[in-house]
Amino acid sequence: MTLFKNRNLVITLIVFGLVYSLISLVNHYCFRTYALDLGAYTNALYDYVHFQWNDSTVFKEIPENLLADHFDLYLILFSPFSLIFQSYTLLIFQILFVLIGGIGVFKYFSLSERKTNLPIVATICFYSFFGIFSALSCDYHSNVIAAMVVPWFFFYFKQSKYRASFIVLIFILISKENISLWMTFICLGLLFEYKKNKRSVQYLVLFSSISLVYFMVISGVVMPALSANGTYPHFNYSVLGNTVFGALTHLLTHPVEAVKTLFINHTNHPFGNYVKLELHIFLLLSGLYMLIFKPWYLIMLIPIYFQKLFNDNYIIWGIDGQYAVEFAPVIIIGAFSVIGEIRKEKWGKIVTVLVFIGILSSTIRMMDSTTMYTNKSKVRIYQCSHYKRDYNGKLVYEQIDKIPESAVVSAQSSFLPHLALRDHIYLFPIVKDADYIVYSVKEEPYPLTKEAFNIKIQDILNSKEWKDQFRNEDIVILKRVRF
Repeated sequence: MTLFKNRNLVITLIVFGLVYSLISLVNHYCFRTYALDLGAYTNALYDYVHFQWNDSTVFKEIPENLLADHFDLYLILFSPFSLIFQSYTLLIFQILFVLIGGIGVFKYFSLSERKTNLPIVATICFYSFFGIFSALSCDYHSNVIAAMVVPWFFFYFKQSKYRASFIVLIFILISKENISLWMTFICLGLLFEYKKNKRSVQYLVLFSSISLVYFMVISGVVMPALSANGTYPHFNYSVLGNTVFGALTHLLTHPVEAVKTLFINHTNHPFGNYVKLELHIFLLLSGLYMLIFKPWYLIMLIPIYFQKLFNDNYIIWGIDGQYAVEFAPVIIIGAFSVIGEIRKEKWGKIVTVLVFIGILSSTIRMMDSTTMYTNKSKVRIYQCSHYKRDYNGKLVYEQIDKIPESAVVSAQSSFLPHLALRDHIYLFPIVKDADYIVYSVKEEPYPLTKEAFNIKIQDILNSKEWKDQFRNEDIVILKRVRF
């Protein structure tokens, strides 16, 4: 492929591919991936490759189709590869798609007739975006895959390749139900970019309508029908109301209050102070200010801002996890589209350097120190602590590998992803019909408090239904006594 004859792009792909692997794959090897979400999704891979629906019993007492939690069809597509890559499957795909997303950015800016370094600089900035680093440090999420395909939608649409654009759109829509709402706004924003092209406008109206209808049908009809209680599980926006209609009414009737909510700790959670401010600063540093020259890119970010900053969970407001990755393609493509139109080369270079420094600064700051507490060992690949744990990982692997693949297991969160490729596995303290229990006092007791965890373990040991399969200071494996 002529694309890979570009030496700078190949070097960039190799460097960032290595960096991303050192973050994501090392975290998994060192037991820094968890039941939610990698463990649950890996268990879904097992079910799908065996032609059965996943029932969410990894983390729910009452069985419920996993598609009721998130309507994610990527897991079905990726499931055959779990036979090869095992518990690393989703992490490998996530890294691969981030690299593919950067290639999409490179291709998009290569369409320009001006021969500049803009394509490779934009690609490097895209790969360096703080939201990508934080997402890769926190398990696997399908919205990361979808966000990485968005540059290809821009690329094909810019060339008026509407059929290819539609195929990419469909692939994006099947990631998660909320992504379809985002694509609605992306298409609406692009209307301003292509307003002089009647045919492009027609297709954008069509694509936007398809995305909106998909969102309404999946989140309003399909997912409630699949759920155990008949509701959509992720409308966690009590500041706006209890329903989508109520939220829209509130936004229209209280616009000033709504805007204010984008900046304040509206839940009054003691750890929620300045979390939103930090996000705004990071986004501004990463080039958001450039979008004032192409404000339709800001339209594309409306649902991302709203789903983050109106949420009841203060963690979602911040820069950690997968919650900021959707900003990457929009900000980078928007900002560098502005830079590409600067006529004076000198000023173009100055602005490019400012944007790059801002992106690098925000990512380094995310690794170094943040308002909201995050586990820095998950992302600091330049420190020894990233590559080891405070227990003997080799011994842990030796012991969990002895558990039969057919056995039903109840495992602590950090061990569950490594044991998830089986028919039944539960996040401890769910035990049910488990044959084995796997835990370590050196791991976090989530979802229990430390006190509740110790009480649960003691109750199990006192029941005499379990015996030690293996026990030391690093890990305990209990086996159910069968009479």
